[in-house]
Formats: sequence, C-alpha cells, structure tokens
Amino acid sequence: MKEGIHPEYGEATITCACGNVIRTKSTKKEMQVNTCSACHPYFTGQKTVVDTEGRVDSFKKRYANFPGLKK
Repeated sequence: MKEGIHPEYGEATITCACGNVIRTKSTKKEMQVNTCSACHPYFTGQKTVVDTEGRVDSFKKRYANFPGLKK
C-alpha cells in the first residue's frame, strides 16, 4: 500500500431523515440519508409486495404443471 494516497478512515455518523443515528466507520465523517432500516417499509413490515395486475397468479397458473417448478 502506498503511503499518503489513501483517505482517512475513521468514525462516521449517518443521520436519517426519521431521526435515527447510526455510528459506523467511513472515509466521510458525516452523512445524511432519506431512509434507513428503522423507517424503510421493507424492514418495518408496513409495506408488502402488491401484485395489482395478477402477474404472480398468472405465472403460477401458466407453469403449474411444469416439471421443473416446485409448488
């Protein structure tokens, strides 16, 4: 590794728009994000995948008897 060409790696603070603060290490000292694991619907369980056009059901019906698919 060459001396003097790498950025400083140290303590960092990530602040989410929801107010959650995460302490980690990075080359940047402070970062601000819009969503984090504390407020993102995928991680909180508030939102699930919605299949509005019936694509999943259509796929399952079309390939129901296909020998390679597990049920």
